[in-house]
Amino acid sequence: MSRYVALGSSMAAGPGIRPGAVDAPFRAGRSARNYPHLVAQRLGLDLLDVTYSGATTANILTDPQNGAPPQADALDGSEDLVTVTIGGNDVGYVPLLMAAGLPRFVRSLPLLGGVVRGMLDPTARDRALVEVAESLKEVGRTLRQRSPLAKVLFVDYLTLLPPTGAAPPLADVDVALGRRVADTLERLTKDAAADTGCGWVRVAQASLDHHAWSAQPWTTRPGLPVPGRPAPLHPNAAGMRAVADLVVDATT
Repeated sequence: MSRYVALGSSMAAGPGIRPGAVDAPFRAGRSARNYPHLVAQRLGLDLLDVTYSGATTANILTDPQNGAPPQADALDGSEDLVTVTIGGNDVGYVPLLMAAGLPRFVRSLPLLGGVVRGMLDPTARDRALVEVAESLKEVGRTLRQRSPLAKVLFVDYLTLLPPTGAAPPLADVDVALGRRVADTLERLTKDAAADTGCGWVRVAQASLDHHAWSAQPWTTRPGLPVPGRPAPLHPNAAGMRAVADLVVDATT
């Protein structure tokens, strides 16, 4: 059976989508119905899913995460397919939107207010985007080197925000910043794939009409985490099925 290794952050792991993956670390938030599992079932592949909620590009390349080794260590060169969804945590994409959804008075609180204002600081987000550009390319180079015979696919992020207009309760200025971060991250993922000989699965583009505020959302809105339900501002089950369809199409 052909080997498939899936890497990435919570947008690939699928926290809160039941049932959870067997033997996965609790903090990974790994679902048995995330897109890697669905792709493996569709294509008859032997899956090794090392996706982990909160992962950054450093956790792909060099840094352990809560006792789990760097995700790229899972590659041994025998893979036929490798997917990776990464970069959002490097730039604070979801934390930005979560911060934007908090009541305004939180921004004036000691300690917590400073963290929230930092997440909503355009200069800080732009600086993080500059840094992740090279990190994404390093991910592509590393995966290509370690899995020279595999099809390696960058799978970008489902669209969270409406392409235009409001996204209550988020302020318009925060929505604009979130869109800019998402659009830039999409472009940087495209560039990393092109520069390193990897494929690019255009999930963001395919999900424009299925944002969290749409009639048929593939992601969830801001809010408090609820046990047994998909995490806020993350893929829902329909979103994972849609991403799996796109990945399967990209393998043929």
